[in-house]
Parts: sequence; C-alpha cells; structure tokens
Amino acid sequence: MKMRWPDLDVLELLVGVDDHGSLSAAAKVAGVAQPNASRAMKRLEAQVGAPLLLRRPTGSTLTAEGTVLAHWSRKVLADARHLIDVAAGMRERRAAELTISASMTVAEHLLPGWLGRFRQQNPDVTVHLQVRNSTLVFDDVIGGACDVGFVESPTVPRGLHTVAVARDRLVVVVDPGHPLARRRKPLTIGELARTPLVVREPGSGTRTTLDVALHEYDRAAPLLELGSAAAIRTSVLGGVGPAVLSTLAVADQVAAGDLKVVEVAELHLDRILRAVWRPPRQLEGPGGDLVRMVRR
Repeated sequence: MKMRWPDLDVLELLVGVDDHGSLSAAAKVAGVAQPNASRAMKRLEAQVGAPLLLRRPTGSTLTAEGTVLAHWSRKVLADARHLIDVAAGMRERRAAELTISASMTVAEHLLPGWLGRFRQQNPDVTVHLQVRNSTLVFDDVIGGACDVGFVESPTVPRGLHTVAVARDRLVVVVDPGHPLARRRKPLTIGELARTPLVVREPGSGTRTTLDVALHEYDRAAPLLELGSAAAIRTSVLGGVGPAVLSTLAVADQVAAGDLKVVEVAELHLDRILRAVWRPPRQLEGPGGDLVRMVRR
C-alpha cells in the first residue's frame, strides 16, 4: 500500500513541540487551535505507526521516535521553504518581464507609442516584442509564447479572451499615375474583386478582413503577396499596382499626395484591433497593465 505524504503543517507542529516544550505551545505559535493540533498529531502517529508524544497532564513531549522524526522534519520544512522562495523568485522575475506578440499593423503603427508610455510608467519591466501576422500571434498566445497578443483579425479563436484596444479602416490606394486615381465615380465591390491587387500573405489580419469582405465575389489573382504593409506601400508607390491597406499605414503618404485613395461604393472595411490572451479572464501582471493603459 502506498504511504500518503505527511502534511507539512503537522511536521511544523512536531518541530514546535521540540522547540517550545509542549504541543499547546507549538499550536499557539503555529496559530492552530489545540484540539485541531491534537487530532493532527494523532493522525501522524497513525500514519507512521509509532507514538510521537508522551502525553501527561502537564503537557506533551516528544518520544524517542518523535525526536528522530522532528529532526528529519526540520530538513523537509527547510527544503519546502526553499521551494517557496524559489517559486516566489520565479514569479517576481516573470512579473518583471512582458512578452508581446503583435500583428504587423499594430506593431508598426501603434505599439511604439504605447510602449513608450508603458516604459515611462513601468521602467523596471523588460519588454520583448515579437512581430507576426495575426494567425501566428494566435499561435503564440495559445502556446504560451507570449503574455498578450495584439491582432487585427476579424475573428478570434475560441478559448481566448479579447478586448478592443483601437479601431482602423482599410482603404484602396494607388499611386497618382494609376488609371484608378483618375476615376470620377467609386468602384463597385465586384470591380474591386476583379482588380489584381498587391496583398498581404494569407493569415494576416488585413488579408483576412479583405477576403471576408469579398468572399461572395469572383476574385482576380494577386499581383504580389508580401509580408508587411511597409513592403506593400513601397510597391504601390513604385507603380506596381493597387492595394488595400490600413489608414494607419498610408496616412502620411495620402496627406502628402504620394498615394490616392480610391472609393469603393458600399464596401465597409472598418475593423477592431484587439488584445488577446489565455485564461483567466482577468489579465494580470504587466500585460494587464499595458492593456488597461491602452484602453484608457
């Protein structure tokens, strides 16, 4: 029959009897009621199969067996305290680090400002940033490779908790020399679907949002698939062709006249940017502090 592990609290009582001269004194120091201490000690005696206390009207002292067990109990308790100290140290080190996985749009255009403010408020926290597309951010969050993720995908896998942290909008952009830049009336959704575009790779939030919006239409093959909004923006500026990008990624170029926005009738590409994390529902630690700061 497998022997059950003795409870650490009762071992502390046993050592207390040795240190303080009686079970009542040991119980008082440990903050345990006398009847509970007596019952715990009887269970330990039954468990080890030997009397551990000499019980007298004036109090209890250790038997020879109890003295031997108290000696080894000191070692067990010391190791247990060391274990608790190590765990606390790990928790403190973990609390002083924040690993973020963020999709391209958030990482390039929002996180630099967010992290600047966060560092001012939390100078002792070491921040690690991993830049991914939204699908890989979800993988990082689910696999525990980061504390919190930021995505632009319209859907979030089940089991993850999420909260909105920002909003943006996708727009069709072309260089000023492109024929669409001179168009007087908006494109239809069908015309956009039939237009070859420079697009993000599958799995990115921008690509997913566009694919969901155009899923009912026959689509032209992409001109190019590129891994970042910056690469797509450069391609559009170079005259490769039109693209659908976040307003965050093209605001400066549109304002300067280097890119033109092409209107699309009845196409709504507003989207919510989200923080995502694993359970529990309440995100604690530096990750929770960052999300709360961003939402304020």
